[in-house]
Amino acid sequence: MNRDIFIKNLTGDRIEMSPKGRCANELTVEEFEKGYESFFDMIFEIASTDVSSVTGYGEFTEDNKAPYASLEEFIRETFNENQEGYWHNWTQMFETTFLKKDHFDRIYAKIMHYADFCEGQRFLANNNTFFVNMIVDDAGKTYCADWGRAGIMDFLMDFAILDLNKPYLLVPEKLHAYAKKKNIEIKDFKERFLCMAYFKGLHTLMWHASIDDLESCESITRSMDELEDRMNKLSI
Repeated sequence: MNRDIFIKNLTGDRIEMSPKGRCANELTVEEFEKGYESFFDMIFEIASTDVSSVTGYGEFTEDNKAPYASLEEFIRETFNENQEGYWHNWTQMFETTFLKKDHFDRIYAKIMHYADFCEGQRFLANNNTFFVNMIVDDAGKTYCADWGRAGIMDFLMDFAILDLNKPYLLVPEKLHAYAKKKNIEIKDFKERFLCMAYFKGLHTLMWHASIDDLESCESITRSMDELEDRMNKLSI
């Protein structure tokens, strides 16, 4: 089944698959400050999808299955050097690219340290909420325009990607305040956010290292290294 049709069926047609409007990447900081709740509303709407008909964790396969029995397996297999395709023998990059083994090992240990907090958190996630992949319509409503990496995981992944993309927008800080305002309880917020942020951050770092994008590698590394201090400042 086509991915877009699968998502529409799963969400009961609540998700607009061909949104019209302005690319979210064009928004100024001031515009995001005024309209960030629309982004948060969208992610929570996606996360409210009933996924009881889908088992497992991870990005959907070509036949729209979540292939892993646990979140930990999803994480471990994502960084498995023996996988087929682009990432086969990826650890060779430790010798040839910006990617450094000591930094990788330190961040990976943090992911696994926090992984238990995300186990059992099964939600539909777009898993590609970089601003270039989102649309804001004339009324200010936000939509995801690319569902190619969607899957079942902790919904905080979608918030973590927003922050990874543009950390100066202070997404977790805003989300903490938003949840209080809306009386939304996010159990183990700090630990779950860190797990998803480190997971996506490390894999994104691998990608940019593989294409020798030094500027992005430095930005992602700095973001990951500063995130825990930011989270510790929140009154959780």
